[in-house]
Amino acid sequence: MKTLFNVCALTLLSAILLASGGEDKQELKVLTDESEIIWTGKKVGGEHYGTIQLKSGTLQMEKGKLSSAGVVVDMTTIVDKDIKKDGMRAKLEGHLKSDDFFGVEKYPESTFKLTKVEKIKDGKFNVTGDLTIKGKTHPISFPAEVNKEGNKYVATADLVFDRSKYDVRYGSKSFFDDLGDNMIYDDVELSVRLVAQ
Repeated sequence: MKTLFNVCALTLLSAILLASGGEDKQELKVLTDESEIIWTGKKVGGEHYGTIQLKSGTLQMEKGKLSSAGVVVDMTTIVDKDIKKDGMRAKLEGHLKSDDFFGVEKYPESTFKLTKVEKIKDGKFNVTGDLTIKGKTHPISFPAEVNKEGNKYVATADLVFDRSKYDVRYGSKSFFDDLGDNMIYDDVELSVRLVAQ
């Protein structure tokens, strides 16, 4: 299947970049209990979806511009949300955490580090950063939307990453031939809601 990670940081970072005024320096902390990452993995004839939790995240603004940002995703928290039977759900979650997929025992964390933010218009951005999964790092870009809600910044984004680039091989046509109905698509879809204060 697929999983996520994170990407979230980008979005949030962008938000702050736009909304921040002329303060010399402002550091924001990602509120992990209010933030959410939903993953969707598709296969021939079906799909699975679930959540994964952020471990930490920060961004720093200087004179109204984002100077640094990053998030850490806890890969051990992969949860499936669509399977109703406990035993089958636990089996899938265990498989996703195994070496067939994300190898969370060896790689318990994934990270995202912001490298570039381009403003499209008020509240909307194109963000680029380095996504690291299973010790492999690749750039990723996607659109994000940022809004200020009270004293918090809320960034949302829908994005897709190719799991085969991160050596997540199970059921992938990029590594195996003649999979037939057992093929699992390489694209992993993420829906991210990042809250920072």
